[in-house]
Amino acid sequence: MKPTTNILVGNETTIMEFILLGFQDLGNLNGLLFLLFLAIYLATMAGNSLIVVLVVADHHLHTPMYFFLGNLSCLEICYSSTILPRLLAGLLTGDRAVSVPGCIVQLYLFASLAATECCLLSVMSYDRYLAVCKPLHYAALMNGRLCLQLAAGLWIGGFLSVSIFVFLMSQLTFCGPREIDHFFCDFRPMIKLSCTDTHMVEITGFMSSSLFTLPPFLLTLASYVCIISSILRIPSTTGRKKAFSTCSSHLIVVTIFFGTLIMVYLVPQSDTLGDLNKVFSAFYGVLTPLVNPLIYSLRNKEVKEALRKVFLRFLSFK
Repeated sequence: MKPTTNILVGNETTIMEFILLGFQDLGNLNGLLFLLFLAIYLATMAGNSLIVVLVVADHHLHTPMYFFLGNLSCLEICYSSTILPRLLAGLLTGDRAVSVPGCIVQLYLFASLAATECCLLSVMSYDRYLAVCKPLHYAALMNGRLCLQLAAGLWIGGFLSVSIFVFLMSQLTFCGPREIDHFFCDFRPMIKLSCTDTHMVEITGFMSSSLFTLPPFLLTLASYVCIISSILRIPSTTGRKKAFSTCSSHLIVVTIFFGTLIMVYLVPQSDTLGDLNKVFSAFYGVLTPLVNPLIYSLRNKEVKEALRKVFLRFLSFK
């Protein structure tokens, strides 16, 4: 491990790097954890990259639904790459040190991508609401230009909105201890290590978390309630079961994603919740990017057909 360089400010020592404790309490399982998270990362990258390639390559998938699914997969690739490579490096080498600026950058990327995903999931649910409940108006309401504007707004808005909060975080002075009890640079564990006033940062963080979790979650929930109520009116039992199965799996994954985010960032922390934060973070930061391609895309008939065409084209080249 690299030696830590500290700066003496007044009577306090300002630390220049953090130690991510990660899963240190399971230290004897480091090898197993490395293989587990490596498999998750590779599967996440492969699944989401496949969706992006299929959406771009197959003109049958050039629809609003798959346009947003392609954006979601691209976002999940960035999301996982922000967290997992550093975790894997720490598990493999034992070097868990990360500089304070590096930690701030990771926090900025993670928070921006999480905010973007919250809004994207709500837009995707609204798109499905229009397709199911307003089919005659769907083509006019969800046109290509609007899809591009929504996607650009989500990405730009997610990164800009978090900038103020992260700027305030970067102004804090950290005096130790330098251990972050987490597997990535998260807001609450970092705040605990600051020796300056964090009141404004905590208020800004809570407001940002509330803005990007509660309204998107409520909109998503309302959209799926309307969709399910429409599905229940389908006369065909087979069609109703199939549609209900798809929507229920979407709703379960979305609820787990938003629910764990709310538990970590909006619910007042007790000792019990504090101990569970790493578990909750693993759900929204590691498992959700892994299962989203399967839940949203790879089970769809159109994606299966596009995948079959790509596979046949690959065989014909051989």
